Amino acid sequence: MEFFKHNVLLIGLAIGSGLALVLPMFSRSAAGATVLSVTEAVVLMNRKSALVLDVREADEFAQGHLQGARHVPLAQLADRLSEIQKFKEKPVLLVCQRGRRANAAAKLLKAQGFTQLNVLKGGMAAWVEAKMPATKSPA
Repeated sequence: MEFFKHNVLLIGLAIGSGLALVLPMFSRSAAGATVLSVTEAVVLMNRKSALVLDVREADEFAQGHLQGARHVPLAQLADRLSEIQKFKEKPVLLVCQRGRRANAAAKLLKAQGFTQLNVLKGGMAAWVEAKMPATKSPA
């Protein structure tokens, strides 16, 4: 007991470090979707011909998006599911600005039976930060 009293900070640090190592493993599959880094997303797009589904608003999409991305804002996704039904069994990469809307879209699509959902970790912000190419919509 004396050991714990004298080393409470070290014990707390050890527990915190352990949690920091384990936590990313759980967040890897957020909302029933695999969370991919920019590099992993590029591999998915190139090797598996994934549907890139951008769920940002129109003004954000116009400022820059992944080449070939299909634009369906999150607010319209439930009403426009018929447009992407043929991708239920195929890889889908969900993209938003930072990742939150993509996770919400993943939950919705998972409930509709989509099986290969992936979310771009950090969204378009991470894509741009990695200096990856973005296509702009004509004004």
